[in-house]
Amino acid sequence: MNRRVTRPALRAAAFGIAAALALSACSGGADGGSGSTASTAGGLEGEPAEGGVVQVLQNADYSYLDPAKGWDGGVNNFYRLVYRTLTTPASGSAEDPNEIVPDLATDTGTVSDDGLTWTFTLKDGLKFDNGDPITSAEVKFGVSRAWDPEIGIGSPYAKQVIDAPKDYQGPYVSGDLPTIETPDDTTIVFHLKAPFPDFPAVASQPNFAPFPVGSGAGDEFLNDIVASGPYTLDEYTPGSVINLVRNENWDPATDEVRTAKPDGWHFQLGLDPATIDERLLAGQGADVNAIAGNLQPATLARLQDPKYQDRLVDWPGVCTTYMGLNTTKKPLNDVKVRQAISYAVDKAAVQNGTGGTMLADIASTTIPQSVAGYKEFDLYPSEGNTGDVEKAKELLAEAGYADGFDMTLDMRTQPKLQAQAEAVQQSLARVGIKVTFNPIDTSKFYETIGTPKLQNDAAITGWCPDWASSASTVIPPLFDGRRITDKGNSNLGQIDDPAINSAIDDALAVTDPAAANEAWGNLDEQVLEEAPIVPLLVEKVVLLPGENVTGVYSSPGVATGGLDYTGVGLKDPSKG
Repeated sequence: MNRRVTRPALRAAAFGIAAALALSACSGGADGGSGSTASTAGGLEGEPAEGGVVQVLQNADYSYLDPAKGWDGGVNNFYRLVYRTLTTPASGSAEDPNEIVPDLATDTGTVSDDGLTWTFTLKDGLKFDNGDPITSAEVKFGVSRAWDPEIGIGSPYAKQVIDAPKDYQGPYVSGDLPTIETPDDTTIVFHLKAPFPDFPAVASQPNFAPFPVGSGAGDEFLNDIVASGPYTLDEYTPGSVINLVRNENWDPATDEVRTAKPDGWHFQLGLDPATIDERLLAGQGADVNAIAGNLQPATLARLQDPKYQDRLVDWPGVCTTYMGLNTTKKPLNDVKVRQAISYAVDKAAVQNGTGGTMLADIASTTIPQSVAGYKEFDLYPSEGNTGDVEKAKELLAEAGYADGFDMTLDMRTQPKLQAQAEAVQQSLARVGIKVTFNPIDTSKFYETIGTPKLQNDAAITGWCPDWASSASTVIPPLFDGRRITDKGNSNLGQIDDPAINSAIDDALAVTDPAAANEAWGNLDEQVLEEAPIVPLLVEKVVLLPGENVTGVYSSPGVATGGLDYTGVGLKDPSKG
């Protein structure tokens, strides 16, 4: 059940920032319950007016405009402005934002008695931005692109659950995919490898967006798109600007999720995070219509000023920040070494580098409390979460590394993320492990660490549930050794343990939700005994939208617990 926070409660939280900043780092998780809150103070939940342009201030460019390639919280949110899928997470303003609802399809699908076949019917009147109709053939073609070895590096679920010939490599290489049928223009039928009750959620993934048959090969969609959503691309200068304008062929009568009240969206990319915060605080000119990501830790103290309280947004987190340990690299192939690192990391220092208790809770599990299947445990405890140096040294000595060793950490070139990396570096130095950084541009980070041959010893990254109703979107992508791929790999530990793989199969086969949740929680503990990752934090969401912005709601399934773009708009389109 989604837990909501009343406006007075949130306002009280906002005025409590000063107290929060005074607290030292401590252990703890996100609030109980599933999903995320969707409430704010100061009328930010109001209905937007028609018109105007929303300004988005960003540090980094998006990973890919092509939804078969991109698959991270920020770009998934952007995709919902320009693409539609068979199903989609409900709007952040919905009674249950965790719910999967129809999008291109008339409903969330019909399953056969044996669970192996799912059938969807498309709505009438669907069109691309050029006016061409969207039929089942275009949906099938879009989905089949997920099997292309170069293009299909985004969401893995289609390839994992839909049956396909073993040598199938997508439509450009292998042609038609016989296990997806299109008996007529409005019907599409998927044949699965095994029953998968969450298939309606799979059909909401970005790579279920339709594409004109035969298009999109190679780099065709590197700087272009074929829109099916309410907006289409007007201008794109990589690393600098994205302008979206209305897609005149989008029919709002077919879309119950996107309000699309603004006339357009203007994304300013490549901005310094501190500059973004300064612009939001000042709120001048067009910045009254601006939104951005999380505020920087250095900005938090200034939010005590009462003038910011009516537009301050404070939501619990839904994503786990963790450090992946590459189990194929020596000496990280030794479980005692990985366990030593798990003991040695000063999570309190990582939390402080992230902004303290205002911006993050300390994590000891892979599954966050927001996801069904969470089990409370801590296999590597320490006083104050500052790390158990003696236990770490003991394990390193047992493994034959009493004097420590050198390792390379992949990290992103952003201030907060650098602070996290530095906290880890200093933690491990206490036990003789010398950490060298490999800085990677944010827009290329996931592509790099998701390519095993480019991966170094470790990487600090995060994982967000693709839907919050099951940990099937957490444990298998991160730890199933059979899912390790040459590109787009999410198993950063590259762990391939037969016992874990078998336990994943067993959990996926459980049809009773309560029993399945128990199985996932137990499996989380079983995996962390092998220590392929070090859970670090569950990061919270603290935003400061412009004073003219409204329609502000959280989306646990698309925006990683952050702002859902589908309802955002302006109070007065003439301002700015």
